[in-house]
Amino acid sequence: MKVIVTGSSGLIGSEVVAFFDQLGHTVYGIDNNMRMDFFGPAGDTSWNLNRLKSATKNFHHHNLDIRDSKSILGLFADITPDLIVHCAAQPSHDLAKSRPNDDFQVNAVGTMNLLEALRINAPDAVFILMSTNKVYGDAPNEIPLVEMKTRWDYADDKFQNGIDETCRIDRTTHSVFGASKVAADIMAQEYGRYFGLKTCTFRGGCLTGPNHSGVELHGFLSYLVKVGKEGREYTIYGYKGKQVRDNIHSYDVATAMYEFYKNPRPGEVYNLGGCRQNSISMLEAIDRVEQYSGKKLKWKYDETNRVGDHICYISDMTKFKKHYPDWSITKSLDDTFEEMFADTSEK
Repeated sequence: MKVIVTGSSGLIGSEVVAFFDQLGHTVYGIDNNMRMDFFGPAGDTSWNLNRLKSATKNFHHHNLDIRDSKSILGLFADITPDLIVHCAAQPSHDLAKSRPNDDFQVNAVGTMNLLEALRINAPDAVFILMSTNKVYGDAPNEIPLVEMKTRWDYADDKFQNGIDETCRIDRTTHSVFGASKVAADIMAQEYGRYFGLKTCTFRGGCLTGPNHSGVELHGFLSYLVKVGKEGREYTIYGYKGKQVRDNIHSYDVATAMYEFYKNPRPGEVYNLGGCRQNSISMLEAIDRVEQYSGKKLKWKYDETNRVGDHICYISDMTKFKKHYPDWSITKSLDDTFEEMFADTSEK
């Protein structure tokens, strides 16, 4: 099998590369290290590319920009892939507001270029878009909450499992980033529903793991651990530090994608996250970092929350688990923290 992975030097992309390489498939990565352009040296993913080159057997790297439609069409024509996993993105709320055109060109236009390459040169392939729960905007904040000692939680038992795919995606404040991802999300669905291609959209919660080049503007758990290790100061933005996220390890993301590949459902949408079992608030995450590091973490509080940010978000994966009952979460939050603290590589 031939697999194309965009954003192949990033957290999810690199996990997918390693996963399919270990299965014996040939993997073609597309990555131009634009994360360094977005976030500076701290966002540089060249270390991860070098790791993949030394750790894999059938991985081929292509330094391409997904905004370059001609190059993308040419690559698809040369390879004729069986599976495309699209992880490349501008991923930050905060950065998008200062670079909205770059954000939209990468997230929306780049996705469109890949979908057209799929339609023209690989119509039998499976296409998976790594989308985001930010397509829901701040609609989840309308759900009544109860304030607890260290976190916010849903007041209504109806949401015990979290937010499902019926949550609306319009008439909310998304952030510029969330809006560009909505465009990509809907277009990926349309190429499945309108053209009948085998597309899928995964709306990720907090995606995490040891191979994340976490920065302040994106990748909160990775960045928090990095701050804890290095003795720097962390800033909490709003909601009393009790905002909740569910975290899913990159390995479990890769296995979910593999399940879809084996039995694709054209145009389908799934929430993808760590679910309640892997949910954690900012205050709880700081406490966990202090436990693993053995020292107090310096932090300050800014009462201004990020625009469009979620107060409490837990992914309800009931639908995906019903469609793919052989899949399950295998990595706990403790597993993730242990891997992050055991990792001594420089990122």
